[in-house]
Amino acid sequence: MNIKLSIFLFSFMLPFLASAQTKKNLNNTISTRQIHEEQYIPINGIEQWVTINGNPSKPVILFLHGGPGSPITPYIDVLYKDLEKDFIVVQWDQRGSGRTYGHNNPPDELTPEYLKTHPLTLEQMTNDGIMLSQYLLQHLEKKKIILTGTSWGSALGVKIATKAPELFYAYVGHSQIVNPNFSTERYSKLYKTAEDQKDNDALKILNTIGKPPYSSAKSTGMLYRVIKKYEKANSTPAPENWFVVAPEYNNEKDRKNREDGDDYSFVNFVGDQKLGVQSMGASIDMMRDNLNFKIPVYLIQGEEDILTPKEMSRNYFDTLKAPKKEYFLLPKAAHGFNQSVVDTQYKIFRSIKTK
Repeated sequence: MNIKLSIFLFSFMLPFLASAQTKKNLNNTISTRQIHEEQYIPINGIEQWVTINGNPSKPVILFLHGGPGSPITPYIDVLYKDLEKDFIVVQWDQRGSGRTYGHNNPPDELTPEYLKTHPLTLEQMTNDGIMLSQYLLQHLEKKKIILTGTSWGSALGVKIATKAPELFYAYVGHSQIVNPNFSTERYSKLYKTAEDQKDNDALKILNTIGKPPYSSAKSTGMLYRVIKKYEKANSTPAPENWFVVAPEYNNEKDRKNREDGDDYSFVNFVGDQKLGVQSMGASIDMMRDNLNFKIPVYLIQGEEDILTPKEMSRNYFDTLKAPKKEYFLLPKAAHGFNQSVVDTQYKIFRSIKTK
């Protein structure tokens, strides 16, 4: 049985291929020395794709992408190139996503049998992130790292930051997941929006899937399509060139790895009763499990975010304890990236004390 979900996900990452490049000015003297590394790193039993770019004398930022299964590695030269002057920027295709997924013997077609025998777990991925952080500290000869996560990556980021705070200067969450399980109250609010706008297409979808919880990943994906539609209508979009795939990732093999990894990871995140796949997201409740931080916490929230709404992230922020905490509510921003989100990330990263 072939499984092809092709549904909206949460967000919006062997041979050693490393090199260090030196740039020279007109006087032929060294002005800056940049590190550019791309390699598969052994992490908890499998090799995972990691890229490292930036100024080796500067602090490290480890990015945790969303999805799960939606790496931003193919887009970083547009999104985060300017950070490389002041930081070492690390992108990681997490277990089950992108090149990491494609490198570890996935099937040609995603089947129920493969899903049952290759589950993803939050604990496993948390340990992956900690092991990668330990590797980076040793490899780059640093004391600590700035950790940042978006959407699914924010859930993973909180787990990593609270389990191993000694590795990090601070945690920066964007579109912070608090409890990803969509409630009937939130469904009713979404339904009323569709009614008020006389949106028959959305109403048809919502009536078809009914109220949550859902037993199939397909139903959750249909819900997310409606959410994405309304978020897009009420927010400022990202510039068109942001999500143009970089040439080295713009090929059939990488595209297949990203698409199959999206489907594989998404089914694992939301679960599917018929397929026998347990939901990673069902166990996440930050208000219950992760209120105490030993490092500074910064949360970036889009005012038009429906998937991880401001009411939930604000309540979480107000309740959590940390040495320092700041909350940034951005108008005309939704769940994904736009210019105000990236500008705020840059501002926060440069404000964090790393000495």
